[in-house]
Parts: sequence; C-alpha cells; structure tokens
Amino acid sequence: MANGQWYPPEWPDRIRALADGTLTPVTPKRAATVMLLKDTGTGTGPAVHMLRRRASMAFAGGAYAYPGGGVDPRDDDHQVRWAGPTRAWWADRLGVDETAAQAIVCAAVRETYEEAGVLLAGPAPDSVVGDTTGADWEADRAALVARDLSFAEFLERRGLVLRSDLLGAWTRWITPEFEARRYDTWFFVAALPEGQRTRNVSTEADRTVWIAPGEAAAGYDKGELLMMPPTIATLRQLTPYDTAARALADAPGRDLTPVLATARLVDGEIVLSWPSHDEFTKHIPTTGGATA
Repeated sequence: MANGQWYPPEWPDRIRALADGTLTPVTPKRAATVMLLKDTGTGTGPAVHMLRRRASMAFAGGAYAYPGGGVDPRDDDHQVRWAGPTRAWWADRLGVDETAAQAIVCAAVRETYEEAGVLLAGPAPDSVVGDTTGADWEADRAALVARDLSFAEFLERRGLVLRSDLLGAWTRWITPEFEARRYDTWFFVAALPEGQRTRNVSTEADRTVWIAPGEAAAGYDKGELLMMPPTIATLRQLTPYDTAARALADAPGRDLTPVLATARLVDGEIVLSWPSHDEFTKHIPTTGGATA
C-alpha cells in the first residue's frame, strides 16, 4: 500500500456483486462528525483532534478519524434550547427538514462530548461550560454513550443552551453503496472552547492526538496513518488555514453536495472513484483483487 487509504479486503467482491445485481445496497444512516480545531501559536496553523479507532472495531478498525457517530432519532422532535442560526437556516444549509437539522447538529455536539469530553453548550446563548471533568458530568456522559439518556434530555436536565453558532458545516460524504455499514455523514468544524480540554474517553479509540492537518496528511502519504477517504480529503482541505477562526469563517460558503463513490465497468475492470477526489480511484479486475 503506497499510502494509508483504508481499503477492506472484502470490497472487490462486494463491488462485483453490486455491479452484477446480486447485492442490494442498505439505506445509509444519518451521522455527524466534528473536526475540532485549536490554535497552536507555532506558525503551522491549527491542530485538529483525531482518534485512532480500535483494531477490533467492525468498521474502519485501526483508522484515524474525528469524533463522530450516528444521529439519535430522539433528538428529532424534542425541542432544545438553541443559540446561533435558526433551525430553518440549518435545514437549508444541511439539505434536510428542520427536525432532522436539529438532530444532526445535536449529534455533532453530542459525539464531540461523548468521544472527546468537549461540550459546545452553555448556560446562556453566549457562554460555554468551562469544565466537564467532574464525576457528575462523567456520569451523564456515560449515560449518553449507553443511550440511556438522549442529548435533548441531557441539555434540559442541565439547563444548557446548544451553541450551533460554534459549528460550521464543512462537507458531506455518503458511504459507498457496496458497503455493509453505510452512513450519510455531515462533517463540521469547531474550535476548542476556552477553558475546556479534550480527554481520551471514547470506548471506540485506543489513541487520541492533536496534530497539524498537514502533518497528518504527510503520515497518510507515507503509509504510516490509516484513514478513510473523507478523513484524508478533509485534512487536505484544512491544511491552508492559519487559524481555526478562518476555517470556521469559510464553512458557510462550502459546497455540501454529497460525495458518493461510484463503481463502473470499464474495459473489463471495475473502476471505483469518488467525484472530485481522483486520488482515491481504484481499478478492480473482474476477478482477483484491486490495483491502484
């Protein structure tokens, strides 16, 4: 492998099955992930918080990723205290209805709290929680992870306002149709709130790191860091920014047209490609494994 692209060994067979009509795609689940940034003052731009998924994980084991996960349907219809752009604005931005927009934004904030211990919410519309490391906070975080508590219920119990203005929608990727586990994932950017710090609290990760996007991309290029296509693609997009604030300022203007891989038969081989991301193209013989 010339780089660190995550490429499951079962993909060629599944792609061939999709091409010949014997594989029926599963419906993707809604998900959100957050590229949490912090300025370093080193002149290399902001660092991004990444975690390495445990090798035992069924999906993308061993790959570096951002905090993220599936949408909790309970957050669709339970109105939460909300600061920042309206739900209608978010619905238009994300390409969904207002209830789905709330649930997707809630998922982004909840997953950042569950997997990094960072909470983009506060007691007032212009504040954030200063410290979430106490035992009572940890008990609530564990209840969220176990899905014993919905995020809407958590915010209500704590009297907190969700700070949607601290998030910027960056891109949207849909897992290829031939994958057994599929997600329709919105990627967000956010800056680490003052007074908060990340913790390695994810049960899905065996390592977390703050790393410059360019450094992480270089590790991928050398084959040292394993990543899925959307992860390395977004790292490359973040590399030019010198501050977290500049990345957040650019987020509202970014195109959220979903990126979905396609597999087509060309000259006796299957070509797997992601629109506008030529570096991920794979040529798969009609028999045997994949080639670059």
